[in-house]
Amino acid sequence: MEKLQAALATARQNRTGKAPERRLTEDLARRKQQRSAGSVVWSQLEEFHPPADKLREHRVVTQTASSAATPFDILRTKILLQMQQNGWTRLAITSPMPDSGKTTTACNLALGLARQKELRSMLFDMDLRDPSVNQFFEKNPRNSIGSLLEGDVSFEEQALRIGNNLAISMASSPESDPSRILLSEQATTVLDEVQQRFQPDVMIFDLPSVLVNDDTRAFLKNVDCALIISRANATKYSQFDICEREIAEHTNVLGVVLNACRHGRGSTDFA
Repeated sequence: MEKLQAALATARQNRTGKAPERRLTEDLARRKQQRSAGSVVWSQLEEFHPPADKLREHRVVTQTASSAATPFDILRTKILLQMQQNGWTRLAITSPMPDSGKTTTACNLALGLARQKELRSMLFDMDLRDPSVNQFFEKNPRNSIGSLLEGDVSFEEQALRIGNNLAISMASSPESDPSRILLSEQATTVLDEVQQRFQPDVMIFDLPSVLVNDDTRAFLKNVDCALIISRANATKYSQFDICEREIAEHTNVLGVVLNACRHGRGSTDFA
């Protein structure tokens, strides 16, 4: 039996060229090296500290653990586990129609992920016609996200950092022709380069509502999956149905959040 096991181990090693233990060690070493290199470029991002009172005004409650943060923390964990299981890193957040709470959800997920110190996350405001992430964080970037996506400025010149592991790429004003930017190969190249250099574990893209223009359709080719935010007593089933089918044509539908759903006395509208 021992000879058989030894023969099988030798055959496996011959097929792979390396013993499993050695390959695992090398994988860990490579990841550690990438992580170390990533730490250098992350430190080059300008750091800022969003005012806690302003975050609460915008219902962004996940910077610290609390009962208010719990629903978003549960959502964060479910999303993270499913993305890791599938090897996904890029998550789009959108909705059938505006005023569904997608940006509130995106900001809360980003700050909730930032509390996981072993993870690095990014949040991009891709709602270029009506950007609002900068309003949530009470901060304007030095350069527009449009300039980043068109390759005119680097990620270090455009993005801002909260703590050591959350980067946020925001807009300060609307873009005049967002579909052109979002559909371009240049934007795809820029995002690929950012991912390669900074090695984020999760990239969140706050996209426009699907049914108001073609911006989201133009960009979905760049993500692994999408989360749909619907608002109770506001989003019509026909709107949701069209939205889900549109998204499924371009990427994976990760799940659906029914926002502002009240379960009884004392229920809270989070977005």
